[in-house]
Amino acid sequence: MIAATKKIAGGLVATALVLGVAACGAPEAARPPAPGAQNAKKGPAPEAAPGSVNRLIGDGSTAYTGSQPNVQKPQKLKPGEKPPQFVVFSWDGAGEDSQKLFSHFREVGKKYNARMTYFLSGVYLLPEDKRSLYTAPQHSAGRSDIGFGDPQGIRDTATQVRAAWLEGNEIGTHFNGHFCGPEGGVGTWSVDEWKSEIKQAKSFVKNWKSNAGMKDLAPLPFDYDKELIGARTPCLEGQKNFMLAAKDLGFRYDSSGISKQIWPKKTDGLWDLPLQLVPMPGRAFDTLSMDYNYMVNQSGTTSQGDPSQHQYWGDQMRDGLGEAFDRAYQGNRAPLIIGNHFESWNGGTYMRAVEESIKNMCTKPEVRCVPFRELTDWLDAQDPKALEWMRTLDVGETPKAGWSKFLTAGPPPAPPSAAAVKPAAEPAADEG
Repeated sequence: MIAATKKIAGGLVATALVLGVAACGAPEAARPPAPGAQNAKKGPAPEAAPGSVNRLIGDGSTAYTGSQPNVQKPQKLKPGEKPPQFVVFSWDGAGEDSQKLFSHFREVGKKYNARMTYFLSGVYLLPEDKRSLYTAPQHSAGRSDIGFGDPQGIRDTATQVRAAWLEGNEIGTHFNGHFCGPEGGVGTWSVDEWKSEIKQAKSFVKNWKSNAGMKDLAPLPFDYDKELIGARTPCLEGQKNFMLAAKDLGFRYDSSGISKQIWPKKTDGLWDLPLQLVPMPGRAFDTLSMDYNYMVNQSGTTSQGDPSQHQYWGDQMRDGLGEAFDRAYQGNRAPLIIGNHFESWNGGTYMRAVEESIKNMCTKPEVRCVPFRELTDWLDAQDPKALEWMRTLDVGETPKAGWSKFLTAGPPPAPPSAAAVKPAAEPAADEG
């Protein structure tokens, strides 16, 4: 396991109960392998850094090895060109434990042409006996609501992070101790406290070999000060002050917000790439595009609900994400943002739902399943007036005159008049 001392942090957060939405939770205390996980296909043998390390950084935990391989350069849309359908699959607190889900989804991504964003929790690379090196804002030294690393977990996580980056995936951050709620949670942190948390998250990645006593292992093949350009906050709390801190530290995006499926915009100089309100098939409300939120609306705060419902619950998530994809793909082409955890909640049914969603979405024409970094690069390459016009398209809405009239220069056309697809009314308090 990555951390033998993990415990639930957060759960339902009242301020985020919007249209069946609950704030995302932290990984479970003991993470038993999902059914069949021991027999699941394992990732390839550990990969070494590129053929020649150009420059080791610091203690050799990281290295500059040149431009990242296996990424696509952004192209500006041509006049009348329909935008691609972007889909971002992202993972909160990414790390490799006994379930081997990090390595498994790397293989899934390669099979179905999907590159993803892995939001690494820095304490997963910090061993338990070095826990005092971490002092979370408003907490004493050595505190973490998701525990710390163990030798095998650190070794395996570093191996997966290294290989994932070489395959064109992105390594973001989910910060460190995953503190939620009103008592010292990230929602109460100041801008300076966020800067401290970010600095420590970087430090645990930049010094993992020294901290873990594993100096014989290959470095991570990137400069983390340059690689790290985005994040998702624990429980989706504290976004405003985090973004102010992140802007000063060179970040380019945040994915801690909540929105409907429309084209994103910049806030405080960062691209705001939020999780989205998506259908909950069979229920009269939308939920958030994350496995945890489907779980809360299905089995409540219990992560191992009625086994007879596991198949249905996974299908419900897969079909809800599929409906969200279809209305964007056939409509406004707004990027679809999906968040997940490497977890065995409700028998691992959400991991199945995510894998089937990757297969169903990423193999379609004009679809690009990419990390946030690549989506951010693409957005920055577009004409701002074109993006401004695309933001006038509501959920599931297409241009009235078709994409052939879409211009990438000059004043934007008048907003379309087609009826917008709107979320359903908020469910009663006892639903979900």
